[in-house]
Amino acid sequence: MMEEAVRQTRGASDGTPAHRIVSRTVAVWDLPLRLWHWLLAISVLIAWFTPPVYDDLHRIVGYTVIGLLAFRLVWGFTGSRYSRFRMVGVRLRAAPGYLRNLRRGITGRYIGLNPAGTLMLVALLVSLAVSTITGAMSVTVTFFGVWWVEDTHHYSSDAVIVLVVLHVFGVVLMGILQRENLIRAMLTGRKHIRNRP
Repeated sequence: MMEEAVRQTRGASDGTPAHRIVSRTVAVWDLPLRLWHWLLAISVLIAWFTPPVYDDLHRIVGYTVIGLLAFRLVWGFTGSRYSRFRMVGVRLRAAPGYLRNLRRGITGRYIGLNPAGTLMLVALLVSLAVSTITGAMSVTVTFFGVWWVEDTHHYSSDAVIVLVVLHVFGVVLMGILQRENLIRAMLTGRKHIRNRP
């Protein structure tokens, strides 16, 4: 919805002098979502570095990720405004155009996730779900040693790491383009918006 996006095109002039635009912060990401984000990040890193030497720890972390994914699914329907999934479809449809504009330096200004961030969220959640479910399947009697389960777990886990790297790169890039510390925003839950006084 338009009220969620502050449409400021980078480098564009609307006739308002730069010194007349003031910045304030607004609460965006609630505490449960922020805790989920950082716990998931830590869990994914531990899961990536533990197999096969620390197999028990790898399993525990894998089940933790499953629990975190279940929480995110519930929180996507019951959480605060910017935690909910209600804008996902709209943002996914806008993602191709947003990425084309991004190549020209046009970032837009979104209070919640921008279309590229929404695309990354969905890709990560799907990849993590596939990775953790096939990982859990691979330790059962029925699916232990089944090649397609092991291969799917391996390749989806690799995909998760690739997406994590792209996610970090995207956060850093958007932070530079929009002159905002987005990592701090995910720690504090607050983002800057710019208004005319």
